Amino acid sequence: MLRRLGDAGFAAYIVGGAVRDLAMGNPPHDYDIATSAKPAQVKALFERTIDTGIKHGTVTVVENGVGYEVTTFRTEGAYADGRHPDAVRYIDSVEGDLARRDFTINAMAYNRETGLVDCFGGMEDIGKKRIRCVGDPEVRFREDALRMLRAVRFAAVLEFDIEEKTAQAIKKYAVLIKKVSAERIREELNKILLSDRPDDFRVLHQLGLLQHIIPELDKCFYISQRNKYHIFDVGEHIMHAAAYTKRDLILRWAGILHDIGKPCCMSTDAGGVIHFYGHHRESVIIAKDVLHRLRMDNDSIHDILVLIENHDVRIEPTPPAVKRMMARTGPQLFRKLLLLQEADNKAKNHRYLREKLLRINEVRRIYQDVLAEGQPYLAADLVVNGRDLIKLGFRAGREIGDTLRALLDEVLINPELNNREYLLQRAKELRRKRV
Repeated sequence: MLRRLGDAGFAAYIVGGAVRDLAMGNPPHDYDIATSAKPAQVKALFERTIDTGIKHGTVTVVENGVGYEVTTFRTEGAYADGRHPDAVRYIDSVEGDLARRDFTINAMAYNRETGLVDCFGGMEDIGKKRIRCVGDPEVRFREDALRMLRAVRFAAVLEFDIEEKTAQAIKKYAVLIKKVSAERIREELNKILLSDRPDDFRVLHQLGLLQHIIPELDKCFYISQRNKYHIFDVGEHIMHAAAYTKRDLILRWAGILHDIGKPCCMSTDAGGVIHFYGHHRESVIIAKDVLHRLRMDNDSIHDILVLIENHDVRIEPTPPAVKRMMARTGPQLFRKLLLLQEADNKAKNHRYLREKLLRINEVRRIYQDVLAEGQPYLAADLVVNGRDLIKLGFRAGREIGDTLRALLDEVLINPELNNREYLLQRAKELRRKRV
């Protein structure tokens, strides 16, 4: 594509994140191209194009089934809405185009003829593992407030630090993040959570962004946990728990929100010990509101809330107890629940950790046996159903539901009782007792 643009007399470069990734020895996720060709000229050179951002100079060129954004060199006017420039002016210089970009590590360009174009010290900042704005950071953040959140995201994903002047500008303009759509914020938060530093939500707090994004979580950093099981305040406990979770978006959202209700449930007993009775229920209520505000999809919200609701439940290492919880969560979420409970406990006082991990591991072993052996743990797993009970004279409704639950309780203890002859006979006995 660069060659075709060049042969037609236009300058063309790979720009942005792809250059950064190549410079760091990482495979780029996608490639963006900047060129001196105007959108109409780009469209004339390539067979298949899509007008994805034509008024801002961007055309998507489809080559071999892959879309590449090709954008004309440009400068931009003011960002009245904090996101879109009021005006775009085409220019002939790649250097001028790079000057409008967010961070130095993203403001580099490359082609084979010219080599690397690095006007703002991007390579130096890669070497120093530093996130630094191009030019004046206050101007960059006033142009697009999402860049403040992107700074934290790049720091988390790349394991870099945010340069002091850039950090100070974020603190000054943090409130502007409220102008950004929930969807754009959610996508950045997801990327932070899927990084190797999901606990960089702490940085959002330190820079003043979290109070405008998830104020309920921000409050947790000021809540003490004065009891023998904890060594961190609520906020720091949450950050450590998130850091201990596996790289799974549902699991990490559950980790970040699992104790968000604690500030509402705080009480101190006569001995000065702090308790948070019922915090799991309050956390579910608050987390649901947070996730809806961020426009999270309903399936993800359901799974996250199930994990939060049960994160503090002590599951006894017995087959009936394990199977009852599996029935409540489903087999896939049960596996994640154990991972969340492990992470939660690792973020507490390690004096009590060994016993807790031994119990969780024994629960996991029983769970694996239940799955491997196909043991029944749902009413739907019983070899009898409501229609069978109706034939025995049961009334449709609560009587059938209560009976099936009673039969399931027996089968949970002894899977061999999931026998049609036994269960029908047992159902008759239960009905006679009720009568």
